[in-house]
Amino acid sequence: MVSRPFDYGTVISYSFASAHWQATRYSDGTTYGVWYGSLDVETTVHETAWHWYRFVLDSYADEDREIVTERRIFDVRCDALLVDLRGKEVAQPDLLSRTSYAFTQPLGRYLHEQGSNGLLARSARGPGVNAAILRQERLADVRHRTYLTYRLDVARDTFAAQRSPRRTWIRLAPSALG
Repeated sequence: MVSRPFDYGTVISYSFASAHWQATRYSDGTTYGVWYGSLDVETTVHETAWHWYRFVLDSYADEDREIVTERRIFDVRCDALLVDLRGKEVAQPDLLSRTSYAFTQPLGRYLHEQGSNGLLARSARGPGVNAAILRQERLADVRHRTYLTYRLDVARDTFAAQRSPRRTWIRLAPSALG
């Protein structure tokens, strides 16, 4: 029995297929895709918890129950020189804005138009660093890292990430990430 079927091939290509482009921190969603990854799993959880919370809030706002999903974490190799924006948020706080991408989307477009591979920046949602990759060909060697279970209750503003059943690893209030 196959209980967790996944397609490794889409881990990289999904973000670059025009049908999946969306407005994100470094893309306006109309002209190019961006692949996002974090340098550590904890930051990935904070980032994906926020985006999943927003999706559930938009889709199931009246739900008064726990919603559970499974996530799969991958390691992906990036062979590229990246623009390093870490620490630049001191002079440009809008790099970390939680409410507006008005500064970062034009920056992403500029870097894409200049042929940049991507960038490294401090996470606006978590404790670590994210990579925003602008060129699909710079990513390769997808490898499974771990499975996680996400448990979200929008009405109670609770989120838990579990590495194994009944063992919570990260607990947070998702609204605090926004």
